Amino acid sequence: MIDDRPPDGGGVDHAGRIGTVGDYVVHEDHGVARFAGFETREVGGVTRDYLYLEYKGEDRVYVPTDQFAKLSRYAGAGGSPTLSALGGKKWLNMKARAQRAAAEIAGELVNLYAERRTRKGHAFSADSEWQRDLEAAFPYRETADQMEAIEAVKSDMESDRPMDRLVCGDVGYGKTEVAIRAAVKAASDGKQVMVLAPTTILAQQHLGTFRDGARWQSWVRKRGRAPGQER
Repeated sequence: MIDDRPPDGGGVDHAGRIGTVGDYVVHEDHGVARFAGFETREVGGVTRDYLYLEYKGEDRVYVPTDQFAKLSRYAGAGGSPTLSALGGKKWLNMKARAQRAAAEIAGELVNLYAERRTRKGHAFSADSEWQRDLEAAFPYRETADQMEAIEAVKSDMESDRPMDRLVCGDVGYGKTEVAIRAAVKAASDGKQVMVLAPTTILAQQHLGTFRDGARWQSWVRKRGRAPGQER
């Protein structure tokens, strides 16, 4: 079977999204298949490259390379998936159920965020002298991206709108310092802070960072005095 309909998505190169030969892929119209490689074929007097997809039984589909946009790598949980059969309604029914579920989740999110916009949260105070002292004791120079994240988090905290922000970054890019400054800002307003970590090792690392010797001891000593009484 040759799927030779007009491409959807123009000339964008999506080759990297399907993996390597032998990997499972999902075709938007035909379902789950095994990527068996590339083949050059002549169809209607035109020679072009096709992706060779293996489906259930002896079913095969040749997809023109300009239709990469219809393919994505299979991302199911564990084990090998069941290959789809061509010509049946099972894949169409599965896709319809997934679309309905996605629409329901989208509707719930819209309602959730609409409700959040009507709620009032705690607007934290502007940076205190204690906050600035702790930040000045940071032993490294902040990166531009790190400072952008810090300022964005502080801006969120100082707003009375419930905060909803995720800070992402690779290992060693300074996410913990962003969290420390947010924690200090919260504690300065008399709020408690909880730090959650997915592993015991990471929790211990964060504990060590939050107990960082002279930096924290100096801040705690100052925190115990009224403004203007620091020595």
